[in-house]
Amino acid sequence: MTVQPVFHYDMTIEEIGEVGNRYIESIWKTLYDSMLDQLTVAFREIEDAAYGMYLDQLMPTLFDGLEDAGFEVTEPLEEHDFVIGKCLIFRNSIEKWGTEENRSRIFWNVVHRKKSRQPIGTLLTEIPHSHLKFEIPAAPILYSLGEYERKQIIQGIRRIKE
Repeated sequence: MTVQPVFHYDMTIEEIGEVGNRYIESIWKTLYDSMLDQLTVAFREIEDAAYGMYLDQLMPTLFDGLEDAGFEVTEPLEEHDFVIGKCLIFRNSIEKWGTEENRSRIFWNVVHRKKSRQPIGTLLTEIPHSHLKFEIPAAPILYSLGEYERKQIIQGIRRIKE
């Protein structure tokens, strides 16, 4: 059973991460299984971009819920930005952990309250994946950081992953 994410304007970044993880855990595998044949074929043609097709189905519900609750989770796009999953921008990501069979890319989104433009922290989205074939070996996971400046976000990611 899919758990729809329900967000409220007064939530902390940690609470947002918890609700988001419950949503992802409830849907990721069913979605993965339903798309596996299509994405396996796509991977042969477009390689890693097939993971973007998966995230394009998984993540918009979460980001729409945050926007509906009064949060902003994206930033102004630059000319060469590549966006997947509605709000995941490649320049705001790092991929450097794991083997070719089980790599880890982490995207980050600074979360602001729309009314005040006050940042409440950063939501990290980790997507485990293979570079050898289309495979997501474990559920994508969200982490939350209190930091919202790029340098501190990267340090926070390193604390989590290293």
